[in-house]
Amino acid sequence: MSLRINDEAPNFNAETTQGEINFHDWLGDQWAVLFSHPKDFTPVCTTELGYMAGLESEFKKRNCKIIGLSIDPVESHKEWAKDIEETQGHAVNYPMIGDSQLEVAKLYNMLPADESGTSEGRTAMNNATVRSVFIIGPDKKIKLMLTYPMTTGRNFDEILRVLDSMQLTGKHKVATPVNWKNGDDVIIIPAVSDEEAKKIFPDGWKTIKPYLRKVNQPK
Repeated sequence: MSLRINDEAPNFNAETTQGEINFHDWLGDQWAVLFSHPKDFTPVCTTELGYMAGLESEFKKRNCKIIGLSIDPVESHKEWAKDIEETQGHAVNYPMIGDSQLEVAKLYNMLPADESGTSEGRTAMNNATVRSVFIIGPDKKIKLMLTYPMTTGRNFDEILRVLDSMQLTGKHKVATPVNWKNGDDVIIIPAVSDEEAKKIFPDGWKTIKPYLRKVNQPK
């Protein structure tokens, strides 16, 4: 099953480092970042999990949960978490899914549905496609999907930036331009006429082209 933006995030039951969860129940009415890893005790992923642990409070401010996944059992995750805290300086306090049966990876189209076997004997190279990031909204819909190569560490500051953009644009009739950061000017969406814009943005805006109107970020 292929997944697209705005598809419902597939639900599942799984063991995690914080006990068994039903994903949709765990998500509740919050946002979530689900990010996956091809194998425990891998160097790039160690830095990523540690960095996300350091960012967890920023995601919490945005009503967003974090959950990791790796193609290894939960007991292995718990041992790996000790290395992560030691080397990266942040304890992993968010749950990590044990996906030793490859079920969640297949459900989220990170591995082929007909992939056989379990995590036993598999290497990071076998699981190279299990390096994805999903942002899921409170409506249980997938809002973002990214997949990275194994040798390139992910930029989780960018994930935080995208979350800020989606939460802003979900509330106001605006879009965010290239390289936007929280507090920068935004764009009035084309579906809003100038007449409607006068009511929404009484302080005015800058028209660069009829379809490109910049305005101060709404509060």
